[in-house]
Formats: sequence, structure tokens, C-alpha cells
Amino acid sequence: MAKGPRYKRSFRRRYDGKTDYHKRLKLLKSRKLRVVIRASNDHIRVQIVESKFGGDNILISAFSKELTSKYGWSANSGNIPAAYLTGYLAGLRAKTKNIQDAIFDLGIFYHKNRVLAACKGLIDTGMIIPYREEFFPEELKERIKGTHIENYAKNLKSNEPEKYEQVFSGYLKKQKLNPLKISQMFSNSLKQIENKT
Repeated sequence: MAKGPRYKRSFRRRYDGKTDYHKRLKLLKSRKLRVVIRASNDHIRVQIVESKFGGDNILISAFSKELTSKYGWSANSGNIPAAYLTGYLAGLRAKTKNIQDAIFDLGIFYHKNRVLAACKGLIDTGMIIPYREEFFPEELKERIKGTHIENYAKNLKSNEPEKYEQVFSGYLKKQKLNPLKISQMFSNSLKQIENKT
């Protein structure tokens, strides 16, 4: 470890690789509302944040756990379709509070496809958020609906039925859910979000 009178250790979050302070300072100087999307292994959280001296003020928040309790989503709340629905829910809530535009504050993100799906959900509600077209990969459009899960389940069911039972045991036994109907459940949950928000 470096020593000496001029040595200065960087901030802990910078040292751990969690925060890029130069990028954060640029976002704060813009004085625009920030869309903060954070993904864990099991859940997605989307927030619209206003920066103020003394701390941030959260104006809108949507959590993927809400999908299961209020909007008829019974599959995993940490997958790509759930991320899109959470972003869509946050965008509709922003509309009800007259929030029209913001900028993305994605930070250093690990679950890239789920974060991008949540971004797409926000943009599809009509929020004005600057982004480049190449930001979203082509295959994301199909994955948002859950067709990749259905295709994988179909393939396993026809070729390796034992592995199908093992991989989708959480859906089949615990949740009593057919993994071949994820896209249908996605469209039903999307309608419920539109009707209830």
C-alpha cells in the first residue's frame, strides 16, 4: 500500500468501484431530474430523483415486488419482462405527477439487460429521456415480452423433459405457473398497469 505525506486514499465507494464521482457531478450540475434504476438478483427498483442541497428527494418510485401484489404478475420479479413492467409503471406514475422529462443515472450497473428493459419501459410511456438508438440491442424487443423464456421452456420440454422439470420447478411446483405462457401473463399485467395507474 502507498505511504507518504502526499498519499490520499480515494473515497470508499470509488475505491470499491461503486460510484464514478466525476460522472455523478456532471449529472448533478445538469439540474435535471434523474431516473435511477437499480437491479438486484431478485428485484428491480426505478426511481425519479430530484437533487437538492442536503440530500436527494424521491418524487416517483416503482418496485418490481408491486407487480405480484397489485398487477397480476406471478412469475419471477427479477427477470427482463418484470423490469420492463416496473419501468412502465414508474413512467405512468410520472405522467400523473406531470413529470415529462429526465435523464438516466444508471451508475455502474451489472444487470445490463434488465436495466435496459426498465429504461425501455419508461421511454414507451412517452417520457422524454435522451438516448442513442444503439443503446437498446435488437433482441431486447422480443425478450421484453418473455418469448426467450417460452422458447427455452419449449426446447427443454420437447428435448430434455427431466431438465425442464428441474429448471422450471419454481414456476411449476411453487407458483403453479406455466412457463410457456409468460408472454400472455406479460400482456395481462401490462393492461392492468394501464388501467389501474
